[in-house]
Amino acid sequence: MSVNYDVVIAGCGAAGLYAALNLPAELNILILCKRELPLCNSMLAQGGIAGVYNSPSDSIQFHQNDTLVAGSFKNNVEAVHTLVSEAAKDLEKIIGMGVEFDKNPDGSYHRTLEGGHSHHRIFHRADSTGKEITTTLLENVRGLSNVTIMENTFMCSAKKTSTGYSAFLKDADDNYFTVNCHFMILATGGIGRVYQYTTNSAIATGDGITFAYEMGAKIKNLSYVQFHPTAFNNRATRECFLISEAVRGEGAYLLNCHKERFMQNYDKRLELAPRDVVSHAIILESRKQNSTEFYLDISYKDSEFLKKRFPMIYINLLEQGWDLTKEPVPIFPCQHYLMGGVDVDGNSETTLPNLYACGECSHTGVHGSNRLASNSLLEALVFSRRAAENIVSKLDGVPKNFEEAEFDANLGGEHIPAGIRTETRKIMQNSYFVIPDKEAAAEGVKRVEEMLRDLLSGKYVIDADYVLAKSIVTVAYIILNEVIL
Repeated sequence: MSVNYDVVIAGCGAAGLYAALNLPAELNILILCKRELPLCNSMLAQGGIAGVYNSPSDSIQFHQNDTLVAGSFKNNVEAVHTLVSEAAKDLEKIIGMGVEFDKNPDGSYHRTLEGGHSHHRIFHRADSTGKEITTTLLENVRGLSNVTIMENTFMCSAKKTSTGYSAFLKDADDNYFTVNCHFMILATGGIGRVYQYTTNSAIATGDGITFAYEMGAKIKNLSYVQFHPTAFNNRATRECFLISEAVRGEGAYLLNCHKERFMQNYDKRLELAPRDVVSHAIILESRKQNSTEFYLDISYKDSEFLKKRFPMIYINLLEQGWDLTKEPVPIFPCQHYLMGGVDVDGNSETTLPNLYACGECSHTGVHGSNRLASNSLLEALVFSRRAAENIVSKLDGVPKNFEEAEFDANLGGEHIPAGIRTETRKIMQNSYFVIPDKEAAAEGVKRVEEMLRDLLSGKYVIDADYVLAKSIVTVAYIILNEVIL
């Protein structure tokens, strides 16, 4: 079975949904969701969305400079300018769609402060901003008659054709089929599951990056991995609960194993230094104290204020046996975000024509080597809208027909051996966590390359286990090769 669409969007987070909302109603659009709709990194975003919008004391120049400083000036300056100067346009648009941000008693929007920001410019909905934005976008997309959403549908492979792209899919009932399109948008999120411990959801396995890489698109700066300094440290689960940057923005202290503040020994910005600086400081302090016991403490603040400002964090920590309002909470750095990815231009188009990448799987260059807090949701909106606008500009030249690529599920093959993903995650955790270990990376990449060669040999059945393992190993292979250069 095969079906034709004008646009296929892989991913149902903020970037994928917003792209669909900015495409014309006459286009036939398919959105692919490999698990349930709410399971995406956009839903997990806590702190907020940064932007200069009706902000008399702030400016896009301030926002641009903060972004460049956080990214160690390794950013694409043109892309950064696009991000900060178009923020107001997309903030206003999503507010018009029904997104509700917290307000002050006088009706003005409440803006909070986060690490690396010089001004209060973070719009938020308590501490569940990503959920508010993504849920609202999804409600709007569901109202579009030209958009089909397929849940629990794996993209197993993708190929370029003479008329666009073909995607090989496997649905929840184990049926395989092909969809063809003139335009494809990859909005598949991050790579968190390449690590043993991550704040990312289970879907973050780098699939879109792998598909683009296999088709020949340029991948850039995949080793630009961000480790969030304040993940809840229960030492038990692979998916670590994030304690938002905004908690430090409201005055939380970082404490070492002796319950002493230590950031003054590493950076004059103290707890409000950018994420990479704070993560590095924790690792260095860990080595100095020979301990991985670290804490985040905001218990000196009014308890009712904390419960209202951080309701989700408060409840989740309470369920783990910790009361944010009464005691320091254990934290430690954890893989959080990817700044590199599928390299794109200012319209989110990859080096392959009519193939776009948006959100965390893309490399727009806006983040440099370290993302400024709350710029991720903004990037997802601004650059997915620009992708949609670029597609619209090309519609007059679209062919009338659809070529279909050939795929083989290799159903007679064997299932992949157990343990590939687990072994890869261990290699990544040991060789590239906060401070790279080039010697371990050089050794680890040999084993990763060996596993990748085996997976690509063609003898395994193309099922979900195979796709996820191949994505994780491919991403690890690219990252480690960058690290050892």
